[in-house]
Amino acid sequence: MPTTTDLPAVWTPRVLSIFRIMFALLFFAHGLVKLSGFPAGAQPGHVALLSLFGIAGLFEFVGGAFLTVGLFTRPVAILLCGEMAVAYFLVHAPQGFFPSLNGGELAILYCFAFLYLGFAGAGPWSIDAVRRRAY
Repeated sequence: MPTTTDLPAVWTPRVLSIFRIMFALLFFAHGLVKLSGFPAGAQPGHVALLSLFGIAGLFEFVGGAFLTVGLFTRPVAILLCGEMAVAYFLVHAPQGFFPSLNGGELAILYCFAFLYLGFAGAGPWSIDAVRRRAY
């Protein structure tokens, strides 16, 4: 019978996978809005692909999809961490110093969560884990 000290060892990697999946789906949705305008009324809505927001949308859409399935998690997460840092300093920081006033809280949260995923990896429920077991 498992003890209570076994629970964190068993569930921590699984919760990492759940966190990655849910977090990536939310990020994917940001890219979906920018690339397709879906759902209608979401901000910033459909943007030109070769604009700054369009390139960001492409990163968010493709990177969010890769992270959702756990493919190349570490390098993709580090790349997206950088994207969110750039987004904060280009879009939010010029509007003021405090993130609660400049609207940059979400960009900061994404940045540091991606930094964490870049070091922690995808967890056991991922294509990365399947690829690792195959070798």
